[in-house]
Amino acid sequence: MSTVTSALAGGRTSASQGSLAQTIDRWIFVFTASGFIVITLVGFVPDSLEKIAAVNAGARPPFPLALHFHAALMGAFLLLLLGQSVLQATGQRKYHRHLGIAGIALATTLVAVGFILVPTMYQQVWQGSQVAPPEAQAGIKEGLRTFEDIMLLQLQIGILFPTFLVIALSARKSDPGLHKRMMLLAITPALAASIDRIAWLPTSLPASPLTPFLYPLVAIAPLFIWDVFRNRAVHKAYLIWAAFMVPSSILIFNLWGSDWWHSIAPRLGGV
Repeated sequence: MSTVTSALAGGRTSASQGSLAQTIDRWIFVFTASGFIVITLVGFVPDSLEKIAAVNAGARPPFPLALHFHAALMGAFLLLLLGQSVLQATGQRKYHRHLGIAGIALATTLVAVGFILVPTMYQQVWQGSQVAPPEAQAGIKEGLRTFEDIMLLQLQIGILFPTFLVIALSARKSDPGLHKRMMLLAITPALAASIDRIAWLPTSLPASPLTPFLYPLVAIAPLFIWDVFRNRAVHKAYLIWAAFMVPSSILIFNLWGSDWWHSIAPRLGGV
């Protein structure tokens, strides 16, 4: 009797553990997408309020229209990721597919606006350097060189974000596991823009792009750790992501602060 009782108890424990693992399998994506939104709010809200106050005080020029569009589109895309994750976790696959169609249009527009925004912002800083009083020239020119280095990160995101999305969308029917991971991994590098605005976090900027590469890894770490624990292996989505991110990041490290890059960047910025 005791043996039977122990076996039944063991079976209930295994079933309970299996049920918990399946629940985490579904909701870890919701948790990750929610974390992305929290990071974005913590980074951008205080920074934006500070800059709005500076605009109102006449200490900096108004935000260009492209920046407003970019902010709205990025916010919408993050909300889309969260909504899609919730729909998938709750088994609402029909609505998940319908919303995905809107997501394609949103992502395409986001990429297009991003490529407009970068030269727009660069030209704004460059124009400020041309009219600034002599005593402010040195500081503005140094800020312009920093912006040129940041352009390397922006170009990486602008190229790899749509690349990862294409991979994710092409796998949506044949490999749902790859699809849902790549959707989250696609936006991960862009989180550096939020994280680097969190004033209390240590940063390597402007001397090095190290922290913009490292901090987004922390954001995706819960999903990665759970995947490795659950599957006893690294999912191929992370290997694909690393195959693009690592070489491009090494290139950025080598170009960062180089005279060659600073001779090319103004032309890319449209001046």
